[in-house]
Amino acid sequence: MTTPDTPPALSGNQKRRMKSASRLYAVQALYQMEAGDVTVEKVQREFVDYRFGAEIEEGVEMLEGDVTLFGKITSSAVNWQARIDQMTDRALVAKWPIARIDPTLRALFRAAGAELVDSDTPPKVVISEYVEVAAAFFPEGREPRFVNAVLDHMAREARPEAF
Repeated sequence: MTTPDTPPALSGNQKRRMKSASRLYAVQALYQMEAGDVTVEKVQREFVDYRFGAEIEEGVEMLEGDVTLFGKITSSAVNWQARIDQMTDRALVAKWPIARIDPTLRALFRAAGAELVDSDTPPKVVISEYVEVAAAFFPEGREPRFVNAVLDHMAREARPEAF
């Protein structure tokens, strides 16, 4: 039973949407960290305080995110960055090391890699979620298929028992 002070319980669909939004925000935050040389703590505070649920223009609001998941992804991406970048390099064609790819894709691979190496989220869910994030950033391009292939390779390396 809810009281006036207690928010109603979230449905399963609302929780999934919040997790998906957190993954998108994590990619944006990791991109911002790299572009602006910002610490993970600073970017986490900024996103939680000013982006989650913010009105970006008249009547258009950003989705609320799962603050815990967002914090875990961004922190793990920083803590495990060397391992994640090495996995990404092995998944890419030899001529395209991670340093040469689009910075948005680099942030995406780091966020997804964080979930693959430091969470219990099933790899197929991680892949599916980040392919959707890629489609949001690159709606007209081939990047979502590229992301799918790279993340499949990374997932098989990070969690072979799941396949």
